Amino acid sequence: MASYVERLHQAIQKKKTPALVGLDPRWDQIPAEIQNSADASGGTCGEIQAKAFEEFCLRIIDVVAPLVPAVKPQSAFFEACGPAGVLALRNVIQAARQAGLLVVCDAKRGDIGSTAQAYAAAYLAGEDAKSAPFGADCLTVNPYMGVDTLQPFVDRAKEVEAGLYVLVRTSNPGAGDFQDRETDATKLFENVADRVEALSQEMANGNDYSSIGAVVGATYPKELDELRKRMPHTPLLVPGYGSQGGTSADVAGAFDHNGLGAIVNSSRGIIFGFRSGKLAEEFGEEKWEAGVEAATKLMIEDLAVNTPAGNL
Repeated sequence: MASYVERLHQAIQKKKTPALVGLDPRWDQIPAEIQNSADASGGTCGEIQAKAFEEFCLRIIDVVAPLVPAVKPQSAFFEACGPAGVLALRNVIQAARQAGLLVVCDAKRGDIGSTAQAYAAAYLAGEDAKSAPFGADCLTVNPYMGVDTLQPFVDRAKEVEAGLYVLVRTSNPGAGDFQDRETDATKLFENVADRVEALSQEMANGNDYSSIGAVVGATYPKELDELRKRMPHTPLLVPGYGSQGGTSADVAGAFDHNGLGAIVNSSRGIIFGFRSGKLAEEFGEEKWEAGVEAATKLMIEDLAVNTPAGNL
């Protein structure tokens, strides 16, 4: 079996972009045609929204599959719909896999011992999408309960050749409340980065990168550059581009000179790009899928022009 990072880099080189499309469905932003169709089918509020979320995401997958290497469904939006939403999440992951996309399930799981093992077994399927109930290639995990909470996820990732992205420096405004706390002149997020790099270097087994990655936000570009140097074997998932204010210049330091080593996420800016600015004027809700395609292509071009992704 090929490792997650091998499959990821192959997909990035094939599509010639590290753009990652986040699937964050929101009821009030979904096109009315999808809302109306789901509503007409009946059911509870959660069931209706879950149907709409699934249709919306499946149609986005159809649009972006030829353009990008991976998608990142955010589990929270689906879970908020209840059991029907959880099933919709599973269906979206499976559909993306069938479309040839890699799937990073953004669930930010983290716990101890057998509980962490259960989370890992539920989500991480690696190359064989049928080897776990949700069937994701990769999972985001939260390390802030301690290094021992990561080990069950690492063990599962090794077993099935799946990937992990460990939260190191997040993109939200309040990230520094805890992550910037210093002990012995080292900030907490730097300490986490060192631990993740140690795990990654061990798993890399002499290769440039391992399948143990880190989440580092685009909204802190100076720290992103520093963390790239601090974690040379660790592939990065970079949120915060686009709607959160991060630019292509901000994320440039995440890549090596070949344009590898990182994927850059955009969620709202792509899947709801048809609702604002020039894309709203050109496409609007009536042509929302064309708007999603155009937004994706704009991101791809932006990254190619202003980052080492142009070397792919």
